[in-house]
Amino acid sequence: MANITASMVKELREMTGAGMMDCKNVLVESEGDMDKAIELLREKGLAKAAKKAGRIAAEGLVKLAFSADCKKAAVIEVNSETDFVAKNDEFVEFVGKLADMAIDAEEDMDKFMALSYGTEGTVAEVLSAKIAKIGENMNIRRFANFSEPGCVYVGYIHGAGKIGVIIGLETTASADEVQVVGKDVAMQVASMNPKFVDETAVDPAWLEEEKKIATQLLLNEGKKPEMLEKIIPGKMKAILKEVCLVDQKFVKNSDMTVAQYVDSVAKEIGKPIKVVSMVRFEVGEGIEKKEEDFAAEVAKQMGN
Repeated sequence: MANITASMVKELREMTGAGMMDCKNVLVESEGDMDKAIELLREKGLAKAAKKAGRIAAEGLVKLAFSADCKKAAVIEVNSETDFVAKNDEFVEFVGKLADMAIDAEEDMDKFMALSYGTEGTVAEVLSAKIAKIGENMNIRRFANFSEPGCVYVGYIHGAGKIGVIIGLETTASADEVQVVGKDVAMQVASMNPKFVDETAVDPAWLEEEKKIATQLLLNEGKKPEMLEKIIPGKMKAILKEVCLVDQKFVKNSDMTVAQYVDSVAKEIGKPIKVVSMVRFEVGEGIEKKEEDFAAEVAKQMGN
């Protein structure tokens, strides 16, 4: 049997908001498997949400970049050990240049690290030099770029680079014409963190898992198995409204959904607008590593 420590109970409690004894019980039941324990808490209705990211273990910056016509866009996250370095002018400029380079780069980190950074050497060499100069570990963690035909891209940066969002709009309108609606939708993504653009983009495996949890929750509440067929579809529809961007209530006007707001702007300018893609990077999300692991990740990227 797994040894359940007080620190494991504390960590689970911080991640889920569930009671101390409930956390201890599910850890015993799951034999110390944290993900399984979170799932058990959700099934028992004891966890409001599984915040798997837990405490953020890395600082840094997210930057966006766009081509002149906004038909290409990129987002990049570069981590540092402290927030102090993330605000350093040299670091900010470095991440900004990397974002510009990411617009036309292949989405392959090894190839990106081998690109020339001006006349200073490769990206990897410049990163290594900056680590030596600033005296703190840094890590180019991830980037993504977009250039779908017929799309215009708009972005939003929140909290001085803590969250970056890019929205892809399929439209015949110019970047200027969709700037306001695009930023509004990007702000929605930053604050509400939807998982999918719409129902067509929903991951079937994720949906099946949510259905399983909802079913178990209803059974635990004492609902009869034969009643579930009638209840579950409505329950799943409600879940999808929360996780699909276009079906969410628009934060700036809760009388309409995001899709209705976008349609109203399209009608106003007389040109079609459809939200077709989104990306949201939050600094440090999902990094659940101890400091020595973070250092090892940097060393590995530097080829040490």
